[in-house]
Amino acid sequence: MNAIEDIISLMNTDDSKAFTSYLRKKNRRGDTHNIRLFKLIETDDINAIKNLYKEKNNDDAYHALRKRLQDSLVEFMANRTFEKNTGEANEALRLLVVSRFFLEHHLTKTAFKCLSKAEAKALPLEQFSLLNEIYHTRLQYAHLNPPENLDELIEKHNGNAKLMQQEAQLNIAYALLRRELGEIQLLGKVIDFRAFIEKTMDSLGVSLDEVLTYKSLYQILFIANEYATMNHNFNLVEPFVKKSFGFIEGRKDRAEGQLYYHIYILYFLANINFRNHRFAESEEYLAQMLEQMQKQGSRYYDRFFLRHQLLLSLNKHFNGDPGGAIYLAEKTLKGASPKANPVDVNDLRVCLAMYCVQLSDRASLTHMAQFTHTDAWYEKKLGMLWAIRKSLLEILMYAQFDGYEELALARIKSFKRRYKKYLAEVNEQRVWGYALMVERYLLKPETAQHPDFKKNILALINPDIKEDIFIISFLGWLLAKADKKSAYQAAIDLINDL
Repeated sequence: MNAIEDIISLMNTDDSKAFTSYLRKKNRRGDTHNIRLFKLIETDDINAIKNLYKEKNNDDAYHALRKRLQDSLVEFMANRTFEKNTGEANEALRLLVVSRFFLEHHLTKTAFKCLSKAEAKALPLEQFSLLNEIYHTRLQYAHLNPPENLDELIEKHNGNAKLMQQEAQLNIAYALLRRELGEIQLLGKVIDFRAFIEKTMDSLGVSLDEVLTYKSLYQILFIANEYATMNHNFNLVEPFVKKSFGFIEGRKDRAEGQLYYHIYILYFLANINFRNHRFAESEEYLAQMLEQMQKQGSRYYDRFFLRHQLLLSLNKHFNGDPGGAIYLAEKTLKGASPKANPVDVNDLRVCLAMYCVQLSDRASLTHMAQFTHTDAWYEKKLGMLWAIRKSLLEILMYAQFDGYEELALARIKSFKRRYKKYLAEVNEQRVWGYALMVERYLLKPETAQHPDFKKNILALINPDIKEDIFIISFLGWLLAKADKKSAYQAAIDLINDL
């Protein structure tokens, strides 16, 4: 889609009607085609769009019209968003704007009342930039307000400026780390990410232990969560779990104004606990997450629903309810909106395929067939780690059903060609060793009964950490061949033994 279609896709029926009315008021001429073009794009009437200026054969006029329509859409949506957003931060911003208007028209007393109300709303929300503007305005017009305690105001301003600077430094660090993570995950860039974290933080004078707000805690947990995923070791981020719990408990009075970050923090805590095999704790955080998703008119419900359901189904699957996990995942996918985040949809789909593979359910073939793009596409859109896991899962699926053995061998040869160099560069000998063991089993299934086969599988487990659940799932599939049990039961037994 182009920019106009992208914006229109965000509009509901009321927005569409309001925008049409907005264009009518804006139009000064009766022959303006902007409303007609809007309706044609909205209904995806390609042929009518092509004929819009056919009688004049005027491409320049058509493109100029599209440009004006896009500008009008941006202007309308900006105003519409501001009007519809009733959050505390927006209310504080409105009070600041109106106070400046009053000051320009010499309504000093009313203006300073508005500024006091704006400050009272912005403080618990930890809106340092907004507070900075409020204090600037109060300082600029302090001479018009004799009761103002100037020393106290200056102290507030300076204290807030320090917090704003600290937040800015953390934002810079977060931006640098996110960019590096993107290049590692999507481009296969090889780097010592731990060293990069430390170098980035040191250069900016920021500590990962330094938590200022819900937003900064979200940023820290995001980086920690991604780092643990890359290292297959969620024990690395355990210190943040207790810290985060203490932070949330101590800031409950400010949670409502930080709802988006609060929901994300609860999701990260649920995920970290799940990956460390603490299913009850994970589900507790998911329950809290759902409760927060339903606040403020379910403002963020749709944005987080798929990932909430995915994590809930994963907890069910590895906590002894595979049937419930499959039902929940299938139900969630069927109800997913066409506008749903494709990352969340693909995560659900690949986990559903994994459930069925572990249960030797041929439905996995149907679920895997939903992945119609190339390996390169998944690497680009979802990252190297995701693409590697999906490829390995596909190999295991074909390997366990009669008639698909040759396809499994073909896929593992393709896997080796595609990922050998990358796995060597990122020092992932364990994944490479695992792929070779799967290939050995495919070529000679009887080797699974040799004592060394099981010994070699167990040697891939890191004894110093609580092994990541997804690693256990793959190892469990091979152990199942040695122990003559289902891959699901082998994985559950491993979880219980570790």
